[in-house]
Amino acid sequence: MDIETSKKWDSAAGLFDVFGAFGPEKRWAPFKKRLFSGIDGNILFLAVGTGLDIASFPPGKDITGIDISPKMLAKAKPRAAAYPGNLTLRVMDIHEMDFPDASFDQVYTSCTFCSVPDPVKGLAALGRVLKPGGYLGMFEHTGSRCFPFNAMLNLMNPVARYIGPEINRDTVANVHAAGFEITKVTNIYLDVVKTIEAMAPVD
Repeated sequence: MDIETSKKWDSAAGLFDVFGAFGPEKRWAPFKKRLFSGIDGNILFLAVGTGLDIASFPPGKDITGIDISPKMLAKAKPRAAAYPGNLTLRVMDIHEMDFPDASFDQVYTSCTFCSVPDPVKGLAALGRVLKPGGYLGMFEHTGSRCFPFNAMLNLMNPVARYIGPEINRDTVANVHAAGFEITKVTNIYLDVVKTIEAMAPVD
């Protein structure tokens, strides 16, 4: 377990909903619901946090949600208990997942890979637990190729990294580097907020 990262997000748990549950979540919820509408089979949801995304899950699904922060998951428990399906929460580090190979049909993330310490290794770990050809669906904020947004994100990133997520990562490139076949990238806000859909290696 990455204790430093766990403590970082434990510290953020108290105010996480204050900043995330109103404007951002309402703004992005329709896009998340569209992405999550394809949830089917045995599902892993990475970095479930305080459970804000649970309201966007379709009902009646079999989902395992993991997060590195026990305090985040403590806040997620009531939302998980109210979910009309099978939703299990576990404290777990993506870099040390104890699931057997090829455990899941699909994996979903939501504003996650801005915070994974080693994003390419983390994505490769998801490839391990996905069945060959399994689906990866990601709602992420990333760096930008557009000026002046790229310059602004690069300038602000050292501060953002200190208090929470990094804001200038090339997550699409990281997904490719981890061995996935990218099938679709949809820009939602400029090229900063996007969905990324990919398939785990078949071989």
